[in-house]
Amino acid sequence: MTAVDERLVRAPAHLCFRVAADVERWPEILPHYRYVYFREKRGFADGVVEMAAWRDFAGPLRYPTWWVSEMRGAPDEPAVRYRHVEGITRGMDVIWEFHPEAEDVTRVRIVHTWLGPRWPAIGGIAATLVIGPHFISAIAQRTLRGVGKEAERLARAEAGDRRQEHLRTEVHHGVSEAEENA
Repeated sequence: MTAVDERLVRAPAHLCFRVAADVERWPEILPHYRYVYFREKRGFADGVVEMAAWRDFAGPLRYPTWWVSEMRGAPDEPAVRYRHVEGITRGMDVIWEFHPEAEDVTRVRIVHTWLGPRWPAIGGIAATLVIGPHFISAIAQRTLRGVGKEAERLARAEAGDRRQEHLRTEVHHGVSEAEENA
């Protein structure tokens, strides 16, 4: 099973990477995440991470999901890679990719690759027909939306900070020129 979910985000790739890789903040910005913590942390976006999220269905119905992954962030690419090591999705490989499309617009893509659970005869079918589309992609799409919104919020804040700095520089130069002419 291969599931590809993507979204255009109005923020630069480095900012999208930073939000996506800062998984410890996910429960703050992604309401469907119950918790995220590093069992073993070797650095930013590097270590063994445990995650739990809700898969929401119609109305108040939701199903708890849980997994443990080996996580590796690569800011120079930029990319974030996971290898699921515990949970029903054990053996799944995940990569978050960040592709600049235009100035300050990034295509964020998540690719999940998995043979399915180790269930004789039906593991692959279960992954392709049920787990992939109704759990993995459903959670990934919601996560992409939330990560995208947070990256866009931060991009707007950074743009506002740059405008304020530009205005302060203009005022400072204006005063200096007036003083020089006096």
